[in-house]
Amino acid sequence: MENNRNWAGNYRYSAAELHVPTSVEQVQELVASSKQIKVLGTRHSFNSIADCTESLLSLQNLNQVIGLDRVNHQVTVEGGIRYGDLCQYLHNNGYALHNLASLPHITVAGACATATHGSGDRNGNLATVVASMEIVQADGNVVVFSRGQQDGGVAGAAVGLGGLGAVTKMTLDVIPAFQMSQHVYDNLPLVQLEEHFADIFSSGYSVSLFTDWKQANFNQVWLKRKLNHQAADQAESEFFGAKLAASPRHPVPGHTAVNCSEQLGIPGPWHERLPHFRMEFTPSAGEELQSEYFVPRTEAYSALCALARIREHIAPLLYVSEVRTIAEDHLWMSPCYKQESVAIHFTWKPDWDAVRRVLPLIEKQLAPFKARPHWGKLFTMPPAQVQSHYEKLPDFQKLLHKCDPQGKFRNAFLTDYVVGN
Repeated sequence: MENNRNWAGNYRYSAAELHVPTSVEQVQELVASSKQIKVLGTRHSFNSIADCTESLLSLQNLNQVIGLDRVNHQVTVEGGIRYGDLCQYLHNNGYALHNLASLPHITVAGACATATHGSGDRNGNLATVVASMEIVQADGNVVVFSRGQQDGGVAGAAVGLGGLGAVTKMTLDVIPAFQMSQHVYDNLPLVQLEEHFADIFSSGYSVSLFTDWKQANFNQVWLKRKLNHQAADQAESEFFGAKLAASPRHPVPGHTAVNCSEQLGIPGPWHERLPHFRMEFTPSAGEELQSEYFVPRTEAYSALCALARIREHIAPLLYVSEVRTIAEDHLWMSPCYKQESVAIHFTWKPDWDAVRRVLPLIEKQLAPFKARPHWGKLFTMPPAQVQSHYEKLPDFQKLLHKCDPQGKFRNAFLTDYVVGN
C-alpha cells in the first residue's frame, strides 16, 4: 500500500491494500468479499485502532451532504465528509454544529467513532449529536442505528471504535448559526483552579488552558464566547490573575499565530472560532505525537496537581498540554459516559521512545482518578485497566458480535482493549 503512514508519521499501516470506492454499493461488495477490512479516515489516529493486516477502506469519495432537514434541525451526510466542508455548508444555510475539534480536516465519522471532542461545560463530545447512522456490516448489508432503539441504537453505535462496520451515512443534530469571539490570556497560576475551577471554565462557550509544564501555571487561556452582536467583544484586562494578550498567540510558545483562528475579540462565525486553527489550514504532516486522558471534573484539580509533581519528566518532551471540559453523555464507549469530564491533552515532540517511557509515569499519577485514555491516541495503560472504566463494555461486546460475528472489522487493538482474549 502506497502512502502507508498516518498523519503524524509515527505509525505505519500493515494492510496489504487500500480501496477507495465511489458508491455505497461498492462498499457493500468490498466488505462482503473481504476476509478482514478496516475503514481509514483522515489517518489522524496515533495508534493501531484503524489498522489491519488485510484491506483498508477509504470513504474519501463519499463526502457529500445528502440533505438538510429544517423542520427537525438535522443534517444528513455521507461517511467520508470532513468537518471543514460540512461547517461551510451549514453556515451558508444558517446552521451550526454544537462543537468542533481543534483541527477542521478530520472526518465526521472518524471523530465520532473515537468520541473526539471540542470543549465546554455544556457541550458533549462530537458523537453526542449523532441522531442516526447507517453502517455496512460484515455481511455487506446495511443496518441503521437511531435514537430510542431498544438494543441501544446510537448509544451503543455512535462511538463504535471502527468495530461495527463501515459508516456510510450519518444524521446529526444542528443548531442555528451564531457569532463568536476569542480572547487569549497569558499566565494563569494553577492554584487558581483550586477555588475558581467552575468560574474559569464557565466563563465562555469554550475554554482551553494551555501549559508546557515548565512551571506550575498555564501559559495561555483561550476564551471563546458566543455573541449576540457583530461588534468587537471587549474583554477584561485580567482573568483570574492572567493578563489579556495584546497580540495573537499560538498554543505552542514561540510558534507563529498565522494559522490560528482569529483572536483579539474580533467577531466571526462559529466555525472560524471554535477550532484553534483556521479552516483553510490543513496540515500535511503532524510531526507530533498526542496523548489524552479524561478524568472526572470533580477530581480535575487534584489530577493536575499530581501531574505538576512530575512536570520535570513531562516538559522536555512536550510541545504543549491542553486542559478543557466536556459534558457527560450516555454513549456506551465514550470516555465521558455518565461523567462530567476534564480532558488533559498532551502534544508531544516526535520521539516515541522517550514518550513511551514517560506515559507510564503520567498514567500512574492519574490512576487514582480512574483516568480514561482517548481511544485514538497514545497510551500504555493495560487493557484490563482500560476495560474496567466502561460499565457498558459487555453490552458493546454483544453489539460487536451481532454486527460482525466473524470479527471481519476486528484487529489487534480491538481484541486487546475491547473484546478481550
